This record gives sequence, C-alpha cells and structure tokens, in this order.
Amino acid sequence: MSGAVLPAPGEFWVASGHQLCDRDAAGRLIPTPDLWRAFLARPELVPPVEACAAERALHARLLEAPLRAVAPAEIAALADPDARENWRLFLGFRDRLAAFPTLEHAWVGLFRGDVSGIPPLFLQMLTHLVTRAAMEGEGDPFTLRAAEILFRPQRAAIHQGATLLADEEVVEARARDGGLGALGRLLAEAGAPPRQAELDVLSEANAPGYAARSDAHDLALDIAEGRPGQRGLARALERFIRHLLGAEVAIRPVPVIEDRHWSWHVGLDAEATAIANDLWHGRKVAQERLARILWLGTLEFADPARVLPRVRGRPVHLALAMDVARRVRAKPQNLAAGLPLLHGEEAP
Repeated sequence: MSGAVLPAPGEFWVASGHQLCDRDAAGRLIPTPDLWRAFLARPELVPPVEACAAERALHARLLEAPLRAVAPAEIAALADPDARENWRLFLGFRDRLAAFPTLEHAWVGLFRGDVSGIPPLFLQMLTHLVTRAAMEGEGDPFTLRAAEILFRPQRAAIHQGATLLADEEVVEARARDGGLGALGRLLAEAGAPPRQAELDVLSEANAPGYAARSDAHDLALDIAEGRPGQRGLARALERFIRHLLGAEVAIRPVPVIEDRHWSWHVGLDAEATAIANDLWHGRKVAQERLARILWLGTLEFADPARVLPRVRGRPVHLALAMDVARRVRAKPQNLAAGLPLLHGEEAP
C-alpha cells in the first residue's frame, strides 16, 4: 500500500450523497429524506418548463415529503408519457430500497434478486453510495482510486509497462473538448474523437491531492504488476467484501493463475467471467483474449467455516478484464452472487 495519506480522511466522493445518510452501529447507510431530495433534484426528475401542472405539483409534494405514498392516479394524471415512466421507475426504486433496513442490505438484496425495472443510473448511484461507505476511513489514495472502478466505467491502455485505467466519461469529455496528449489518445482510441488532451496518472507525488479531485474522477490509475494501484485494487475489494458481505478476506494480486486444483473463480466483469469460465473448462483461449485480462488476484477467507465445503481451504481467483474496445465495465454484484459463502452466512 502507498504511504500517501489523504489530508482530510473521510472527505472524498462528496457527490455520492453519503453525507445525506444516517448510519447504523456497523456504519451501514440509512437514507434520509434529504437523500431522496437529492435524487429528486436530478434533471431526469425535475419538471421541465413545459411540464404539466400535475407533474409540477407531484414534484413539489415529494420535495416536501420524499417518502410519501403516491397513488397510481397521481402518475396517470401526468400529461407526458415519458414523465409517467420516469416517475414510475423512480418511485419503484425508492419503495424497493425502503423495504430494506440499510442501503447495503438493499444493494445485496437487489443484486441477489431481481434488478429488472431499475434504471442502470440508479443502480450506479446506489453502488457509489455503498462503496463510499465501504471506504470510510481509508487513507490510501490508490485504494480509493481503485474503488472508483466499482461504480465508474473505465477506459484501458497498456503503455510502456503501465496498465492504465481512466474514467471513461472524463476521457470522452476531454476528447470532445480537446486537451488529451499521447496518453489521452491511447485511452480515447476506443471510439472517442482523436483530439489533444492531458490526463494525470495517480502517483506518490500527486496522491496527497486525491481528496480534492476525487469527485472529478480525472486521475488515471496504473494497476500493472508491482504498482501501488495493483495492491490498491486488492485492498478496495477486501474492504468492499467486508462491508457489503460481512466476510473478512485477504486478497493478493498475482501475475498469473497457477493452480492445479482450481476450484472457484469470480470475474469482476463480463469479459473476465467469460475468459475465466473458458479456462476453467479447459477450453483453448486465444492469446488476444488472454491479453484483455488486466488484473488477477487470489482471495482467501479468514473464517473457512463460512465457505462452501468443497471450496474450504482453497483460494478463490479473481479477474478484471477489458473488452475488445478497451472498456472496463466492473460488475461488483458478481461478488455478491459469486463468492462461495454458505447460504445465510453472507448477509451484511
């Protein structure tokens, strides 16, 4: 782990909305009315100038009492069919989260159940919140930047021995506006316009400034072997699993999987899952596909009694990969669904 320490521990990712939540004794998040007001302030829900009176009235009533029940007739009264759909989706999401004691319970329950009908944006915002809670008190900027991968899509580039990840939204915005240099062009080449721009890579020199820049998501991370970002990702996953699943684990980054008795793996994204599944089944995997794997780790549980008997005492292999367009779409929900914990033993 890096020796760099945040100047003000706890003050990062303010845009997640975590300060608008209460916390239970275990530090899990309990949404307050103000958190729901922040959702209601999003452009998808703020009535546009041409909105009907019924929509403006509904929005005003919910700002006053964000958890109030909304009758189907109130939604049906909205003139715009797109507005009706937006409000149904939001209220369905709100009500499903309200059925759980904390946002962490909601995150695990939703991803182990059915997330159909919930917009991906809302799921990303929920993941942002619970990841922020999982990183509470963490002082290593490399761990925090690595944790951004769990809720922000990335663009990858392998350049001069570095394995770089940069926030996809930032790369695309800067490519449009101009300001990407050689590094930026490498990161943008999966579809963004090839214009000039600069991106900073998180380093020991600039790590103390991470907190002030954390909501901008404008620092690239090197997760190559031996770099602080490689270990940072392992530590971020350890904290995430502990907070969301209540399991103490130790994760060690590795350059390759060398396990004659390979018994369990979890891909941290769809591409890594497909590649690891093929390897596990003994299928031939082309070198070009193998090269898409960016990070590997082995996970061991502190308490073997909580693990499925056939995996007990064996490592769980983890993998993160980019797709053919060099995009990284992490799916932390794979940890909730895929780790070999005994049924009923893994709730937060």
